[in-house]
Formats: sequence, C-alpha cells, structure tokens
Amino acid sequence: MPEISAETIYKSGFVAIVGRTNVGKSTLLNQMIGQKVTIMSDKPQTTRHKIQAVLTGDGWQVVFLDTPGIHRPKHKLGEHMVKLALGTLREVDLVMLLVEAAPPGPGDRYILEQIKDLPGPVLLVINKIDLVQKNELLKIIDVFQKACRFAEIVPVSALTGENVRLLSELITRYLPPGPQYYPDDMVVDRPERFIISEIIREKVLHLTSQEVPHSVAVVVEQVAERPNELLAVSATIYVERDSQKGILIGKNGGMLKQVGQMAREEIESLLGSRLFLELWVKVKKDWRNREQEMKNFGLLDD
Repeated sequence: MPEISAETIYKSGFVAIVGRTNVGKSTLLNQMIGQKVTIMSDKPQTTRHKIQAVLTGDGWQVVFLDTPGIHRPKHKLGEHMVKLALGTLREVDLVMLLVEAAPPGPGDRYILEQIKDLPGPVLLVINKIDLVQKNELLKIIDVFQKACRFAEIVPVSALTGENVRLLSELITRYLPPGPQYYPDDMVVDRPERFIISEIIREKVLHLTSQEVPHSVAVVVEQVAERPNELLAVSATIYVERDSQKGILIGKNGGMLKQVGQMAREEIESLLGSRLFLELWVKVKKDWRNREQEMKNFGLLDD
C-alpha cells in the first residue's frame, strides 16, 4: 500500500465556543463563517440552543458549536442552557473560550474552573480589542495566562473582523484527521423552521424593552408554498404575562407589524423567495419554569 503523505490527510473536528453571556460569541461565529448563522442582540442570554455551524476549507472542515452563555440561572430554562453549554466541553476536539478585553470577573473565573482540567486543547479568544489600548491588552493577557494554561491566546474584534482569519488558521492546526461531516455548501445544521423562528425572535429582542425579551418563545406553526414562489409562514410568539403581550402588540398593532416587517425582509433575503408572514401573540404563564412547555417550544429534548 502506498504511503499517504501528511498533505493528503483530511482534517476535521468539533469546536465549542463558550463564554459568559453577551461576550460576542454569536457575532464572532457569524464573522468566521462569513454570513449570519445565529441571531445577535445586545440582550444577554440570546442563544438558547446548541447550534452547529460549518466552515469548510481546502482539506479541512470545522464544525462550530455555538452554546448558550454560561450564567447564574434564575429559572429552569436558564438551568437547561447552562447545562447544555457545560456539557458540550467534553464532546468536542477543541474548546474556544471567548472573553471580553477586560480582567476576568467572577463569571470568567467560574468558567476557567470548568475548563482547566479538560483533556483537549483550549484556545483563549479575547474579544472587543478595538475598545482597549495595547498596553492594557497585554496586562489582560498576562492575567489570563496565569489563571489557566491555554494552547493559544488570540486577541480579536468580532465586530471589525480583526485577527478573525488568523484565529481560523490556528483552529485548523489543532484539528485531528477525520472525515468531511457535511457538504461543502452547508453552513448550519438547523432546519428552515428553526431559522425562521430565530429571526422573528431576534427582531423581538431588538425592538422591545427589557420587560419582554427573555420571556419570548417563537413557534412556527406552518410553512406552505403558494403559487408564484410565495412562501406562507404562520408563527406564534409566546410571552409569560398579559402586560408583555400588550407591549409586543403595541398601539394599534404597531409593534407587531414592525417585528413582522423586519423579520419578513430578512427571511426573504435568506431564503430567496417572497414571504407572507402571519404573526400571533399568546400568553403561556411562567413557561420558562415548566418543562412540558419548554419541550413544546423545542427548547428541551423529549
């Protein structure tokens, strides 16, 4: 049997992106993939699912797992999100810890405790370097180096894209030999209904006040093809209180119309077809503490 050179060995692996809430995990992932694959918001705890995004290059493939932010949970949904994030750490070939360009706080130190004994390599990615001076950044790197042993430390700006290409190159160095898991043109492992529901939820997060966002779940009830390449989508937005329903609908239905318009425009751009979007708002009291409701909304496995 002829010898296989190192250059011909295909490399692939799974990389978990972990960190506190609102440190820019989804923004970084979208930047690395080169298109939007997860929703973004300035509200913490935006990501609720473990989303697999795929980046394929010449002779390699990375499957990123964007996990919910690790935080102190206040309800059963929060407990599930944190359990999901921590459980991912031992399932992957490489862990990428994302932190802000600031000295580690209590949340960062808690995550450092969880990763310090992992068998695989851990990359520290320091985000938002566009907001600090270089001398401050060097001090921050020094503090993290003393707190934990990292395979690499990479300062980046997910917002501007600085050092993101370098980060991708470093990740491929740590990939083990393996198969190509997904086709070349695949970038996310979630079905169409999931993507639609997440875009609608993103618009709610963007437009509503602090009283509404984390009480929102979106269920796509129906996706049907109609003549002239029109896609008809019906979705229900669930909240926990009547007051939240009032805020989300808005005066004369204005807020809901704005959510629908913004979501429709982005979904049409993503799917490449015209969309008729029908939105409803319903109340499910305290659903974030009720496991059956979370299962119904697709947030927990059966």
